Amino acid sequence: MNTVTLANDSMTFPSSGTTTTSSVNKTDVDIHSVVEELKRAKQAVGKPFLDNPKFKTRDVNVYYNQTKQAIFNASLDIGRNEVIAMIGPSGCGKSTYLRCLNRMNDTIPGTKVTGDLLLDGEDIYAKDQDPVLLRARVGMVFQKPNPFPKSIYDNVAYGPRLHGLAVNRSELDDIVEQSLTKAGLFNEVKDRLNSPGTGLSGGQQQRLCIARAIAVSPEVILMDEPTSALDPIATATIEELIDELRSSFTICIVTHSMQQAARISQRTAYFHLGYVVEVNDTNTVFTNPGHRLTENYITGRFG
Repeated sequence: MNTVTLANDSMTFPSSGTTTTSSVNKTDVDIHSVVEELKRAKQAVGKPFLDNPKFKTRDVNVYYNQTKQAIFNASLDIGRNEVIAMIGPSGCGKSTYLRCLNRMNDTIPGTKVTGDLLLDGEDIYAKDQDPVLLRARVGMVFQKPNPFPKSIYDNVAYGPRLHGLAVNRSELDDIVEQSLTKAGLFNEVKDRLNSPGTGLSGGQQQRLCIARAIAVSPEVILMDEPTSALDPIATATIEELIDELRSSFTICIVTHSMQQAARISQRTAYFHLGYVVEVNDTNTVFTNPGHRLTENYITGRFG
């Protein structure tokens, strides 16, 4: 994995495990002037758009209860078989945007999403789009491990059974084994597949949730701070897994760890106050950011 050194700062993002702090002093930010500047911007700084993207999103707005707007005119593309990291201060809208990609926001009463969100050119918010089938194509791994109160086997088999992906027990066994293997967990649990998934360690539970997500052969995996509740060793295991899964899936990850974003992603999107401020390849974002807000955030001036 990459090692990235920040421009204009002494902070280094190491290749594994360790965390660092910035010596840059905090500064006050004039929120009103920042918002006005972001409103005037026609698009994010950098390279928000790609040729033949997996996801194409344009002018996405998200409202809660028709009174609070959480996302403002977000436009960016997500490439095929890439890991894109979404970073920014708490409350900046990155998780809200992520949940738009498989319509998880539909489960929140009073939420309204506008704009164009296309998966392989197909409008995922079209009236004839079944959200359940969409979520089979676009899986989700949440911040805290959430295995079902079932056996390890049944946790992974749940999706394939629901979607009729196996015609017999032998095929289902193969799907479970392959999914656990891809998640780097099979060798650790192969002798106790009938044991409760909730009895695993935190890191193992999160890998079980990843196995559950990939068991239905999704095209995209969304990860909302998947390692925030894990220790450094479990975090490193998940990061290695994400790097391996990229060859088969498109992965979008929200993270508060800039070290993690630098280690595992190929592109990074910086969100601020509900706006997409900058999108570019990860090395450029962290070594030569194109917007002062991005630079202020990654050098620790606010956040």
